[in-house]
Amino acid sequence: MPARPALLRLGLVDFRCYAELKLEIDAGMVVLHGPNGAGKTNLLEALSFLSPGRGLRRARLAEVTRHGAGRGWSVAARVETPYGLLELGTGLATEGERRVVRIDGKNAAGPAALAERMGVQWLTPQMDRLFLEGPSPRRRFLDRLVFGFDPDHARRVAGYERLLRERARLLRDGPADPAWLNALETEMAGEGVAMAAARRQALARLDGALERADEGFPRPILTLAGTVEDWLETLPAVDAELRFADVLRRNRGRDAESGGAGEGPHRSDLEVRDAATGIAAAQCSTGEQKALLIAIVLASARIEAAERRAAPILLLDEVAAHLDAERRQALYDAVAALGGQAWLTGTDAGLFESLKGQACFLAVRQARVTVEE
Repeated sequence: MPARPALLRLGLVDFRCYAELKLEIDAGMVVLHGPNGAGKTNLLEALSFLSPGRGLRRARLAEVTRHGAGRGWSVAARVETPYGLLELGTGLATEGERRVVRIDGKNAAGPAALAERMGVQWLTPQMDRLFLEGPSPRRRFLDRLVFGFDPDHARRVAGYERLLRERARLLRDGPADPAWLNALETEMAGEGVAMAAARRQALARLDGALERADEGFPRPILTLAGTVEDWLETLPAVDAELRFADVLRRNRGRDAESGGAGEGPHRSDLEVRDAATGIAAAQCSTGEQKALLIAIVLASARIEAAERRAAPILLLDEVAAHLDAERRQALYDAVAALGGQAWLTGTDAGLFESLKGQACFLAVRQARVTVEE
């Protein structure tokens, strides 16, 4: 049985609507209930910053600072892991828009280090349009899942994006030293192919987990559409790197005009369809789309629980309101079976009635959090 990865203590300073908050938690499930605008999602957002990236709202770091506060913001947590207790901290640096991370009192190289310690996954109402929008949010969703299987993927993504920006700057400002561009594109090709390979491996494992799932949710079929991913169907990684570097060199003129790169894993897309009907997720009802997303997240969490000895912490914002009673209970049962910790929010505490006695209920009102007996 995987050890329960659980947040035991949370401290916030000047984070969104919270001037200061201290919480002690001892439960596998945490229910946050209260009216809209009370601060429930802000708490989940704080927890999402215990992983790489810009949090569940994709906000600029300065926007997270509480209105009227001038010293930035911070999130501190004590987390139980299979390897012992960890003290995690993150917040806005005093100079520039940069996120600092501390692990057991020591500065970490960057947010990517958090993926090595624990996993965090989330579903929010904004993600209800995941299958209807462009590919960018689907790539981010997939990459967060990959972090759970392969923590180094967070560094690859950050490194590739840095190289992509640097190449765009050199092409824009040009003319650049060809040797410098060659070296940068070679490095970019290596990171890009590694990213694509990690995504492919993650999807293969997810497909296996979804095929074996029996949780009352539809089975999604996942496909990764992308040029580099297609190359890896027939080419070894080293040959794919050479081809990608050559494509980057040949496309310099076009990419200089567009300000980006026309080919690469930053253009890939995650395609999802319902296995039972063959219908693309974008054509399914809103409820079925939500159910497909839940199935993917649960499958990912099961794999992570088995392989990393710890399920990810799940942040499920207003998810129960979109499910009928049967699927709602199926979700609660599946989350409990993971042996991890899940934070669920809702305006109606009645949706969580079946969790009484096994979940910690927190009432949230006007940025005040009260533990209910």
